[in-house]
Amino acid sequence: MAVIIHPVETTPSAAKSSAVIGADGTAAAPALRQRKPDWIRVKAPTSPQVAEMRQRMRRLNLFTVCEEAACPNIGECWTQKHATVMILGDICTRACRFCNIATGMPRGVDPQEPAHLAEAVAEMALAHVVVTSVDRDDLDDGGASQFVEVIRRIRDASPTTTIEVLTPDFQRKKGAVQAVAEAHPDVFNHNLETVPRLYGEVRPGARYFHSLKILSQVKEINPTIFTKSGIMVGLGESKVEVHQVMNDLRAADVDFMTIGQYLQPTPKHLAVDRFVTPEEFSAYATMGRAKGFLLMSSSPLTRSSHHADKDFARLKAAREAQLAAGPAEIV
Repeated sequence: MAVIIHPVETTPSAAKSSAVIGADGTAAAPALRQRKPDWIRVKAPTSPQVAEMRQRMRRLNLFTVCEEAACPNIGECWTQKHATVMILGDICTRACRFCNIATGMPRGVDPQEPAHLAEAVAEMALAHVVVTSVDRDDLDDGGASQFVEVIRRIRDASPTTTIEVLTPDFQRKKGAVQAVAEAHPDVFNHNLETVPRLYGEVRPGARYFHSLKILSQVKEINPTIFTKSGIMVGLGESKVEVHQVMNDLRAADVDFMTIGQYLQPTPKHLAVDRFVTPEEFSAYATMGRAKGFLLMSSSPLTRSSHHADKDFARLKAAREAQLAAGPAEIV
């Protein structure tokens, strides 16, 4: 099973009550929300397993990105004891216009967080765990040392658990990517989120080619680590632009790409440009496989860590099959 745990130290309502800020720094009008098509609707989470997961996270002072980012798969994942946990608190120093995480000045780093996360992993007997975080531009290393300590603690408490990290971009944090890569997570994930043309509007604090460089740098440091990245569609990108992102990721030797539908968290966030059809998602998956990704996950409800445990097993099998088959022609 896969668990992504994010300890949070904030009031979740902070993100929901803040004004929308445009790329130019001025307040923007709330965006209108479109009615979701049938293929994107999910049932509200009400199972006993969901309540149990929530209680466990609160007891250990851990917080899930499933809740903070209003993930549509929370009912399915929590019923199966899968969760995505954030470390380094629940307040982000960035203000990406697609994200429902609170923005502001974070509190200090909790030194007990790695131990609590490792305890949760061992308690739930997880085969695979996913660890992510908010952006921490206020820290000298962007929080890299906390990722390293979390990996060490999990390995000590649960040696057979495989570990996936979903990191921020560590922009202007020298040595941060190297430190996390040298801790040898089994999967290193960093999401590009959207096509480069839309970065100024969607992800104004980030840089597309910097994020791309992170993924190639991880492979240079340790080629055995699986690398992974994802984007959202439905923000105004073209199919040609999505194909170019695929090419860029393959040039960085990324193994696994995810593509999912952007869903507007609140009326104050970016509006959905359109709902991409399941057929288009299927076509992206076919194209990605043809371009040489070991694994593609492309569907309306695909999220970066959805089915992460099963995907890791599929990644290993795909690499073994590729090595057995030898070099293949890539389109």
